Amino acid sequence: MNEKLLLDDGTELEQVFCRPDTLTDVPYHYCPGCGHSVVHNVLMEVVDELNIQDKTIGVAPVGCSVFAYHYMNIDMQEAAHGRATAVATGIKRVLPDKLVFSYQGDGDLAAIGTAETIHTVNRGENILIVFINNGIYGMTGGQMAPTTLPGMVTSTSPYGRDIHMAGYPLKITELIAQLPGAYYVTRQSVHNPNAVRKLKKAVTKAFEYQMQNKGICFIEVVSNCPSGWKMTPVETIKYLEEVMFPYYPLGDLKLPKE
Repeated sequence: MNEKLLLDDGTELEQVFCRPDTLTDVPYHYCPGCGHSVVHNVLMEVVDELNIQDKTIGVAPVGCSVFAYHYMNIDMQEAAHGRATAVATGIKRVLPDKLVFSYQGDGDLAAIGTAETIHTVNRGENILIVFINNGIYGMTGGQMAPTTLPGMVTSTSPYGRDIHMAGYPLKITELIAQLPGAYYVTRQSVHNPNAVRKLKKAVTKAFEYQMQNKGICFIEVVSNCPSGWKMTPVETIKYLEEVMFPYYPLGDLKLPKE
């Protein structure tokens, strides 16, 4: 329910947004301008609005998301680097009435966790995978990731990614969408308010599909890394729009046949 806010000068405003109860009231450790905090907020808004706090279990592995348990006021489980979907599978099979999601970066899911991810999706496990793609290893020093774009400068590709040496960026979401076990696959972002609203709709649908036992849902979020990219937050938004999105186009890749 919307509430009224009274400013010091007597102006009355209508409050249309407030922190969801499922998001803890603590400072984030994320760098200024990073998209992780926005995605955290979206996830917990949906959990709050669907009234599933006591039913939801999140799994976060190594990476920038390692402290997700500190911000999300739900049951959380840590996983070894790359193994989050395997851990989420075990939790869901033991506790099938729970709503389970993994929250992973590109260095985790698309590198060391490639095998676990592909086989989890191929089995059609009834979970949600949230995949944050910022094209870099953000936590460990800004190294080149499987998703790093051609020519993109990182700490381990100081002259830009050379596809003849390192191969092409891995479009993991396109790969996932081809697997028969995938039920709903989409690529979203949080670079502006409209994109945030679209992501929230996607997360809501994914949890609802899991409640209906439809199978695995996969949501990629193309995000930014101001520290790793050596840019200001504003510059990263421009880079997303002009460079990242043309290579990783936003939108649904696989929709349910209903």
